[in-house]
Amino acid sequence: MTANLPPQYDAKTTEAKWQQIWETNQTYKVDPARGGKPFCIVIPPPNVTGSLHLGHAFESSLIDALVRYHRMRGDNTLFLPGTDHASIAVQTILEKQLKAEGKTRYDVGREKFLERAWEWKAESGGTIVNQLKRMGVSADWTRERFTLDEGLSKAVLEAFVRLHRDGLIYRGQYLVNWCPASQSAVSDLEVENKETNGSLWYFRYPLSDGSGFIEVATTRPETMLGDTGVAVNPQDERYKHLIGKTLTLPIVGREIPIIGDEFVEADFGTGCVKVTPAHDPNDFAMGKRHNLPLINIMNKDGTLNENAGEFNGQERFAARRNVVAKLEELGNLVKIEAYKHAVPYSDRGKVPVEPLLSTQWFVKIRPMADNCLASLDNQNSPEFVPQRWTKVYRDWLVKLQDWCISRQLWWGHQIPAWYAVSESDGEITDTTPFFVAKSEDEARVQAIEQFGVDVKLVQDPDVLDTWFSSGLWPFSTLGWPENTAELETYYPTSTLVTGFDIIFFWVARMTMMAGYITGKMPFENVYIHGLVLDENGKKMSKSLNNGIDPLLLIDKYGTDALRYTLVREVVGAGQDIRIQYNRKTDESESVEASRNFTNKIWNAARFVMMNFETSEFKLDIATLNPPAAESLEVADKWILSRFHQTVQQTGDNIDRYGLGEAAKGLYEFFWGDFCDWYIELVKSRLLEGADPDSKLVVQQTLAFVLDGILKLLHPFMPHITAEIWQTLTQSDEDNDISIQPYPISDSSLVNPELDREFDLLIGVTRTIRNLRAEADLKRAIKVSIILQSDSESEREILERGKTYLCDLAQIEQLTIVDKLAEEPTNIASVFATVQIILPLTGVIDLEAFKAKIQKKIDKIDKEIESIHSRLNNTKFIERATPEVVQQTKDSLVEAEKQKEILQARLQQF
Repeated sequence: MTANLPPQYDAKTTEAKWQQIWETNQTYKVDPARGGKPFCIVIPPPNVTGSLHLGHAFESSLIDALVRYHRMRGDNTLFLPGTDHASIAVQTILEKQLKAEGKTRYDVGREKFLERAWEWKAESGGTIVNQLKRMGVSADWTRERFTLDEGLSKAVLEAFVRLHRDGLIYRGQYLVNWCPASQSAVSDLEVENKETNGSLWYFRYPLSDGSGFIEVATTRPETMLGDTGVAVNPQDERYKHLIGKTLTLPIVGREIPIIGDEFVEADFGTGCVKVTPAHDPNDFAMGKRHNLPLINIMNKDGTLNENAGEFNGQERFAARRNVVAKLEELGNLVKIEAYKHAVPYSDRGKVPVEPLLSTQWFVKIRPMADNCLASLDNQNSPEFVPQRWTKVYRDWLVKLQDWCISRQLWWGHQIPAWYAVSESDGEITDTTPFFVAKSEDEARVQAIEQFGVDVKLVQDPDVLDTWFSSGLWPFSTLGWPENTAELETYYPTSTLVTGFDIIFFWVARMTMMAGYITGKMPFENVYIHGLVLDENGKKMSKSLNNGIDPLLLIDKYGTDALRYTLVREVVGAGQDIRIQYNRKTDESESVEASRNFTNKIWNAARFVMMNFETSEFKLDIATLNPPAAESLEVADKWILSRFHQTVQQTGDNIDRYGLGEAAKGLYEFFWGDFCDWYIELVKSRLLEGADPDSKLVVQQTLAFVLDGILKLLHPFMPHITAEIWQTLTQSDEDNDISIQPYPISDSSLVNPELDREFDLLIGVTRTIRNLRAEADLKRAIKVSIILQSDSESEREILERGKTYLCDLAQIEQLTIVDKLAEEPTNIASVFATVQIILPLTGVIDLEAFKAKIQKKIDKIDKEIESIHSRLNNTKFIERATPEVVQQTKDSLVEAEKQKEILQARLQQF
């Protein structure tokens, strides 16, 4: 007797079971020496501080579908997992903990602080990894990496030293984006511009010779304390005669020059621009062009320093108010205008950033970006899917500026530079000599050679921007700088799956670093997916508090249901998807529909296996072959034709990253062709007393197609397909479906003519069922049907399918004719060119039936009258939103259409 499935599918138990099996058996551990075409995806490493959100679930579902597909295709497939050390996020957590203890990181010191960081990582850093495992991702967890692990730290050292040696990493004093909250530099990419309702202040700066004044406008009045010039356009007739003269800076009393610079737009504002080179990037550039001094007025915590005079020590926004008040008191304030403008905020610190003059480490971007541009323009490498993102990526490479890579934090890769502080009175200054090396011993050898054996070295206290190590991720995770078998086999990786919003943060940095260091682009393809939107079509964000917890949905509906929903919703590559969600009940119609699909798969599989129990038919993994072609009946040939078409279409869709189309196609084949039609068509051949040879053919066909569809569905719904397949085949758990060969389409079994025949039979069956529903006929009632067609070929198809039609539509007598006699008491419809007539005489009470239709018409009449009343009510039109008014009009159109249909039906009698 063949084993069968329990009556109900238990997602929680099944999913936990298979996740444990896969991890315990190390099912997805790869061997570079195995052979086969390599396929490799490295996970976009989530922050070690993170927990699973719907974006992670979406991305993981897409990646794992590709990975499982390629593994079953026979590729030597590596899905490499890992996490990012998230410098700022971890440091913020730890500093909050210390603050609660009344301490700062300086109180405990760097060594103890880092001990706490590693302890936190050990205790809390695995949350998102465990949650990703719960998603059923088929990663090789034996190769899990962390951007601060020993191997990646070695890679970071090698990359830094090499880039510095080649002149691509340098130390210099430039304006950086400074986050006063985290007291660290942040890159341009970690700055979010927010539209803000602010003010524009106009001030008078008097000419030093007493001959008048110049009027300037600013959104940051406090920075005027650091002004070292005022700029005008040299072609501006209003001011060109003043170029070369000086102004006396209000409050401060410093004389500053009036300069001419083409950067100034004469028609913007007053045409005069205050120049604060130490606090604005455009002013910094002008200051360098005109040799203006750089005066920094701000401390790293956002307070003003001694250069701010009487405002020394004031918080920046308090100082802003006080500076304005002082200028008003002195008579220099002209006016204040409301002004909406973009204010840059630190993505991590959530406060406005300050352009601050600071000595930092930088990567010289241009040579690396130009290398990427050449690869893109000459080899279309990497290839973006959808292709439209190629232009976005290219435009970004063109405009990239040098990258500030130093961060004033302790958690991270400490910059491998050692300063000879014995040459600068024991302090690290902007001019202290330094030595870049992989270790202090290497640095000391260099330092002794230059300064002698008594030289004292101190390592740079700063750490590298997290994105530096992430930029090495595709090759550092495979063992670089060592020449490992993994690196040789799996690099360049096959595909990067990531969101469009990460192109700038990560994709460009990986291509630049990899292109320069390895000479190859790090991946062949970049598949850009969209965002998961909330139930209202809005982007999910912490500020809107509109996120959806995927774990709630998994608990309620199962992982496979969520995975399938997320993939199915992708209409085209790169499109945003929207999930229906009820926040009051934590329920989702979208995911519930997929849960219903899992139940359908389970119940259909139970039906198939139950029909093996009382049979001579024995099934195991070795007998999953279709019956001999000569034994097949027409329905068997049709389902095998449809199956092989589905195999081809699914593979084609996945190969072109049409994952949503593949998922939908499988749903339609399984629920429609296989369950609704084939199983129904062959039920009579499975009954006791049926022809045993025909029964055996059905059992073999059912088993073969079920086995195939489970394999096709496996990349999208791994757990339920593993459980059913193991029961179906009685295979060992270490030989599960995920490592079985993917189905291959047999084009010789694809029969387009047979498809057309069944399209006609299925269409006619559906139409008959609809007529039965219109006549309110119960399923048990057998009816007579007349089918009329002028086409001889259609009539032949209908004759061949007579048995199927009678079984599927509960037909007692089926007549197929080329011409119709008058049938006054019937209802009729048309499919294709076949007219379908259901005679009602003797079948139903016609008078009662007509009364029932009239009752429905009367009800709709009242509804139409009510809608007309609302639309004719001026108060309703005035008070209701345009959307509500339109919905009411749409309801009227729909009601009138329903009435028209019912009247036509009544007219038939």
